[in-house]
Amino acid sequence: MIYLKRKIDGFLVEWKADPGRKPLIIKGARQVGKTASVCRFAAAHYDNVVHINFVEEPNYKMITADGYKTDDIIKNISRMDPSKQFIAHKTLIFFDELQDFPDIATALKFFCLDGRFDVILSGSLLGVNYKKIESNSVGHKSDYLMQSLDFEEFLWAKGYDDGFIADMLRHMLELRSFSKLMMSVCHSLFLDFCILGGMPAVVREYIVRGTFENTLNIQRQLVADYKEDIRKYADGMDQTRILNIFNQIPPQLAKENKKFQISSVADGARFRDYRGSIEWLADADVINIAYCLNFPMLPLKGNYDASKYKLYFADSGLLVAMLDEEAQEDLRSNKNLGVYKGALYENFVGEALAKNGYDLYYYRRDDSSLEEDFFLRTAQALIPVEVKAKDGRSKSLRTLINGDKYREIHFGLKLSANNIGYVDNVYTLPYFCAFLLKRYLKEMSFD
Repeated sequence: MIYLKRKIDGFLVEWKADPGRKPLIIKGARQVGKTASVCRFAAAHYDNVVHINFVEEPNYKMITADGYKTDDIIKNISRMDPSKQFIAHKTLIFFDELQDFPDIATALKFFCLDGRFDVILSGSLLGVNYKKIESNSVGHKSDYLMQSLDFEEFLWAKGYDDGFIADMLRHMLELRSFSKLMMSVCHSLFLDFCILGGMPAVVREYIVRGTFENTLNIQRQLVADYKEDIRKYADGMDQTRILNIFNQIPPQLAKENKKFQISSVADGARFRDYRGSIEWLADADVINIAYCLNFPMLPLKGNYDASKYKLYFADSGLLVAMLDEEAQEDLRSNKNLGVYKGALYENFVGEALAKNGYDLYYYRRDDSSLEEDFFLRTAQALIPVEVKAKDGRSKSLRTLINGDKYREIHFGLKLSANNIGYVDNVYTLPYFCAFLLKRYLKEMSFD
């Protein structure tokens, strides 16, 4: 099975090189590639690896029966499997599927203080149990959130190197238009990525076959697996509410006003009853929540209405897999995004921003047509980001830039199918540049 290069690869090497490294918890949604990445890293950097999977080997949940100290746990593991060796300073202990045995996190303090062994823990839906894990291991661990492939990792999978990506960033920084060939190649690659999403199993199938054959089946199986996880890990009545939210995201994104309407989820549904279900999906890294700002000004945190929000999938492939049959056929055969065009492009951009570490915010004024899709910030400025599914004037963007009331907004970004451009304090960038926005804003000098 081919291995897809991931950003976590470099992080793990840096983690091992740190003499003060603590046990590492890698969390993220299911099947984003956590286990494959850790196993590849372990094989390349350790003489000895002890890998315990709490789903496949539930009997190992007994290893804390005598307590959480390192020697007690090692003794019990060795008792259950004498072939497992523990060589001091040459061994990685990898506890996998942590969500099935979060109690093991209590042992991290003792492993950290002991220092003889490197420890990595990994699991899906960790956000759901993370409060318990946090209280049991505070100060004695490091964390890493792993997500599905972003467009940069997809480009790596397609054989494009860092030089290609650096050239894209130079064009953005220099406001230099891409050639027709570059636009064509990047746009085609981006559309393929949009159809596939970033789940490793889907991307790997596409890379191996060179076609979309069987990718939809894998995507739909992933959706089924996510729903099964909801039934397995969510409590009681919450299961139905969480599933209702999950299923309602595609049709609600397809509406002109993409604000999520709880009243459409079920008869008599109220926000206060469903808020926990929405947060459950966000904690499980299945969705991204974009909150509506009270007013476009800094700071962003605390300046939003928690009862007004849009919901996006953390991986656009899940959204694509849940489209109706007609949309599926049109999307794969003709690469036509159809009625879902606005929804898909917003989800693509929201996903790219979230994978860059941004919290998502939008703005919609109730008493006018003023609306903006996303907001980013630099140290001094608030930056509105408009996602254009089709060509047209950016009336809201210009209102925010030119309005006296919006003192922290000096320029805006427009993501569209068009080439790089700049007019009246609006920087236009192609959709496929969204994954570079954080680097762009860090290096760009906006005069």
